[in-house]
Amino acid sequence: MVIGETKVLICDDSILSRKKMKDFLVAAGCKEVFEAADGETAVETYKANKPDVVFMDIVMPKKDGIGAVKDIIAFDEKAKIVMASSVGTQALLKDALKAGAMDFLQKPISNDSLLDVINKLA
Repeated sequence: MVIGETKVLICDDSILSRKKMKDFLVAAGCKEVFEAADGETAVETYKANKPDVVFMDIVMPKKDGIGAVKDIIAFDEKAKIVMASSVGTQALLKDALKAGAMDFLQKPISNDSLLDVINKLA
């Protein structure tokens, strides 16, 4: 799948992180980019839009990224979820991968890393 046909969901409680990623993906030609600021909204947005790739922060309000991954995988076992990890949350990555995440990226996420993951998973 080419980026112009790809739907992406960005889940991060930082509006600046979401904006940076979304602006880049839109400029790169991504078909649709959805946003969620917490784990509960991430699950709802996934169910409503079935994105091709999800970038999920680990630490978020209402429901953390690991809980959101579990719920999304329960809804769609083929979901392609990539965790976004800050220094200090890396110990939680094993739990996220066990829950069904396919990969992880270290924050701050570079534009090249975003494209590489989308090209690999979408």
